[in-house]
Amino acid sequence: MKSKGLLTASFLLLLLTGVLWWSNKRAAKADKEPVESATTKLVSIPEDQFQEIEIKRRFGETVHLQRNNSKWQITAPKSFPADADAVSSMLSTLSSLSSDRTVEDKPSSLDQYGLTQPAIELDITDKNKKTSKLLVGDDTPAGTAVYAAIAGDPRVFALSSYKKSSLDKSTNDLRDKRLLTVDSDKVSSIELTAKKQTMVFGRSKDEWQIVKPKPFRADRSQVEDLLRTLRDAKMDLSTSEDEKKAAAAFNTGTPLATAKVTDVSGTQELQVRKSKDSYYAKSSSVAGIYKISSGTGPVLDKGLDDFRNKKVFDFGFADPDKIELHDGSKSYFLTRSGSDWWSKGAKMDSGTVSAVIDKIRDLSANKFPETGFTTPALDLTVTSDGGKRTEKVLVSKYGENFVAKRQDEPALYELNASAITELQQAAADLKPAPPPPGKK
Repeated sequence: MKSKGLLTASFLLLLLTGVLWWSNKRAAKADKEPVESATTKLVSIPEDQFQEIEIKRRFGETVHLQRNNSKWQITAPKSFPADADAVSSMLSTLSSLSSDRTVEDKPSSLDQYGLTQPAIELDITDKNKKTSKLLVGDDTPAGTAVYAAIAGDPRVFALSSYKKSSLDKSTNDLRDKRLLTVDSDKVSSIELTAKKQTMVFGRSKDEWQIVKPKPFRADRSQVEDLLRTLRDAKMDLSTSEDEKKAAAAFNTGTPLATAKVTDVSGTQELQVRKSKDSYYAKSSSVAGIYKISSGTGPVLDKGLDDFRNKKVFDFGFADPDKIELHDGSKSYFLTRSGSDWWSKGAKMDSGTVSAVIDKIRDLSANKFPETGFTTPALDLTVTSDGGKRTEKVLVSKYGENFVAKRQDEPALYELNASAITELQQAAADLKPAPPPPGKK
């Protein structure tokens, strides 16, 4: 009896092993041994020929996109402008979508692939009103692909998972999240109210100038950073915070900054407030109040001095053409000819001249005093840009430091004493170039 029971158990174990082997082989065959290994074109529509796309998701909302001339609009579940880059990325994937392989030519049922009720269904209409339907189903056993089909075609295909991710888009994924829609290349002015003061920046070609509260030279990099931050200010839709909570946080928050940006289309305004450790914004271009990135606030929370040009001279890293320095009873005259520098008919040692230029170039304010300029101790004139730019600066003693004043400008620049001392020493070290070899 025991032998008979053992024999029965062995038979059942063998049978179970066979069933498992057959099942695994069938799954492996479906995933690893396709009917056809060649790729198949699932969608073939040029990007500029898409007119409407509807994304239906098994679990979630249905998103409807429609092209209006060259711009895309989300029309459902709500009406929003679409993010041009996000839509373009999706269309790039969709326009030349190909399968990885064919899984089955004539399946008896689509249920086993999750295609009867697909995870994603894309209904596509081109400009010629021709429609097509792409179905995306369950993951393959290996998890690296998903099953897909085209309505009207009996075949089932395998599609790479990353392609599915490119097509599985929600309203928040495709929505234009910008709070200001200005063209940054055509912005002519920015008005920023922060730290209890209002500043106005005007642009002429690629140069920025502080217009208010007084005409001052602007630090171009700081103003460009401000403009870039305003252009990139976007809604943070990654949290579950609803509109009412965002509005309440904004209304009770501390005002941080208000920016008005003007381009060829008009002026747009952005108000930013801080509530605890979060930032919220209200825009004149987009309805509603939204949480924004924590990196936006600090760039807007700046005062006038943060945007002022601290450099005393504007010639930058270009070599000047002429330098004239009067230091009490000492005077220095330098003129450039090609790559050589001359002074009173003598060719000068390039290393000592470069040292003087570097010290002039490095003159930079540590603060901007309202008063303190008295009798000039130094008179410095630099000509650059082929003689088109002449900068004249007077420097006077100011306590332990010095104060510089550019000609015809109201601003004062406080300089560390060491900066002037090092310039004076570099000028004193100027010397003629050594004679060529073989000559005395």
